[in-house]
Formats: sequence, C-alpha cells, structure tokens
Amino acid sequence: MTRRTLRTFTAATALCLSAALVACSPGTTEEEPAAPAGDGTIDPAEFEGKTLEYVYFTDGPDEEATRELIADFEEETGATVELSIVPFDGLEQTLQSRISGGNSPDVARVANWRPYEDVLIDMTGYFGEDYPDQFIEGIAAGALGADGGMLAVPSDQTMNGPLVNVEAFEKAGVELPTAEDPWDWESMIADLEKVQQANDMEFAFAIDKSGHRISTVLNQFGTGFFNADGEVALDDAKAAEALGLLDELMQSGAASKDFWLEQGSRYAGANEIFLAEEVPLYLSGNWQVGLFAEAAEFEWAAVPNPCGENCGGFPGGKYMVAFEDGPEPELAAYFVEWMNRTENQEKLDQLASWLPTRNDLVESGIEYPNRGEDMSVFLADVAETPEDAYATAAHPGFDEAATVLIEEFDKTVAGQQDVGTTVSSLHATLDELAAR
Repeated sequence: MTRRTLRTFTAATALCLSAALVACSPGTTEEEPAAPAGDGTIDPAEFEGKTLEYVYFTDGPDEEATRELIADFEEETGATVELSIVPFDGLEQTLQSRISGGNSPDVARVANWRPYEDVLIDMTGYFGEDYPDQFIEGIAAGALGADGGMLAVPSDQTMNGPLVNVEAFEKAGVELPTAEDPWDWESMIADLEKVQQANDMEFAFAIDKSGHRISTVLNQFGTGFFNADGEVALDDAKAAEALGLLDELMQSGAASKDFWLEQGSRYAGANEIFLAEEVPLYLSGNWQVGLFAEAAEFEWAAVPNPCGENCGGFPGGKYMVAFEDGPEPELAAYFVEWMNRTENQEKLDQLASWLPTRNDLVESGIEYPNRGEDMSVFLADVAETPEDAYATAAHPGFDEAATVLIEEFDKTVAGQQDVGTTVSSLHATLDELAAR
C-alpha cells in the first residue's frame, strides 16, 4: 500500500464516518484495545495472529526494556513482534539492502530516517495532522518530510551536558552549580582550575572529540549551524569566540591537546580520562549515566550546562519509522504510535534511562529508578535548550557539517590555521549544505 493510497483511504474513511459512524467505521468493542484518537483506518482487533518485524539496534539496557514493552503490546493486541537486532554500524546498509531487494521490514529504530524517506509511512495519515504536536517542537520538526508529513516518530533523545567528580570538588572546597545558579563559562573554568590544582589532576576540562559535542558550546555562545527554516544561522563572531575558548584550553594544557589531535577526524570519547580521575569535569551526555553507575570508582554527578547567551545543551536522538512496503503497514504504524504513547514512552525511559520526546513527559518529569537525580538534570536542560539547536541537530546536513567542523578545528589546535579561517571554512560548508 503506497503512502498516497494510505492518505486516500484515510480521507474516504473519515467521510464515511461523518455519514454513518457505526455502519462504516472499522470500530472497536469494549473488549478490544482502543484505537488512538484521530485514527480513521486502523482496527486493532484485526491484529490478532499477525506478525511484525522490528529492526533494532541497542545502546545497552534499552534492549531488555524494549522487550518488556513489546510483551505488553503482544498481550494487548494478540500480534507478535519479532525483534531483529543489528549492529548500529551496519544498520543503514542492512535497511537499504532489504528495501532495494523488496524485503522491507515493518518497523525500524534509526538515528537518521532521511535515507528511507521515500518508503516511510506518513503517521499523520493515520493519527491526524496534529499528531506531531504531541512531541517537542524542535524534535517533531526534524521528523517532517518535504510535504509536511510526519515520516518518523522521535522515540528517545539525548542531551549533552557536564558530569563532575564530586569528591574532587569537595576536596577543593568548590561548590557545584545548580539550576538556580548555573555557571557561565568564565566561572566554570575558574572553578575547574581550582579543583584541578587541589587534586593534582592532569587536566581541568575534558570533552568528547565530536562535532556534536562542540555544538553544545556553540549553542551556549548563541549560535549554531542552521535555523528552523533550514537556513544558515552561524554567527561567525560568536563561533570564533566559542572555538577560541576551546583552543585556548587545549593550548594551555587545561584540556588534552594530545587526545584531540591523536584521534584524527574520528569520534573519540573522553570517558576514560574522566574515569581515571584525571579531570574534574567531562562534557558528554546522559548516555554515560548507566556506564558510570557501573564503572566509576568515585562519587560523580551530572550538573547543569553552563550558560552564555543561551543555557541548555545540545540534543540528539533516535526515531521509530514504519515502512509502507513492509508486510504489515497498518500494524507497523499502530505499533510505532503505541510505543510512543505517554505511558509507554515513560515506562521505556524509566527502564532504559532514556530522555523523553513527548511534551507532556518533559513537562511532568519522569521518576527514574536509577540515578534519578542525574537524569533529572539532563531532562531539565531539555527545556532550556533553544529551538534552533534542535533545528541544527535535525538538519540533513548536520553530520557532514559536524565532520567539517572537526577537521577544520583540528587545524587550529595543531597551529596550522587561526580560528577565523576555521569559522570561514565551516560557514562555506554550511552555505553549500543549505543550498542542496
């Protein structure tokens, strides 16, 4: 069934409903699972005995949590969900190969949905034009296709932010920041240098080698790659100030210059520096919470991001998509919607230590059973992060721009070019990407 056919069916069913609700609608009984509000095409009672394939990559504890939620879905609908685990590095190749071979799965978890845009189900065709409004505006905007249809559902998000060695701060007599009294960059660096000296640590500051992570700093200095309209939004002066600060930290030895330059243009995490207690603060993100709960041999905590012109961090995340050429498109669409209802997304977030994408869950908060205070810090920064940061993260050219940022900034750190040249090269790349 093509996307066009799905939309036609939706419209026809809606017209039928207005004329004769009971006679024409698929309907449900009190014993059947209720169809979602706004649905005009799906009758969950028809899913009994059907099978759906969910192609999935795991970040760790989320697999067990996902299986638990799938069991709930199977009990409610009578359908069977086959979870096909694939490595993240091979996900796109696997999906593209299956799509081109006429063997599309029903549903997949992806980090980037755009390579499959032409074969994805528009969720608004099933769940109404206002369905995207259930999700954080910036994230939802990043799930819309060229014609405005919602081709992916944001299922979980990440938020960049700092983690600190609490014991090191206590030894130095330096107070940690709070949401009510956050650091700015100047006060943060001053405090970190005090903690470094008091604990005889090698460095004051660590950050992953990642254009995504550097985008956190750009955001806090009031700039980023793109705006919500897909236009270039980089303020060269603000970008130069942010990158100049990071370069100064590395040139002075406050951050590890060797770590940065030895990695080439590849991503590299600085978590080992933090776990070795060589640095009091590590700028990474909420996905480290589960790892550090197991691996850290000292007291640590998440703290709010420093504020500049903006507060907050920088977002990332994953999506669930349903394929229109899969064996069970209606079941696929229903499963994606069901997994991301308020109560189900909340349960999965609690079990997997994920951050929510739904407006109602961001507003209400989530009670996490493990390291709840740390997860709440990251969740609070979701609301502090400006919309343009979400627009940048969702732009189809973000990954390429982030790679160029790393490559050009490497030249600055290595003393091969000044910050102004790095920013100019980045801006030229952004212009090219926006013009595509």
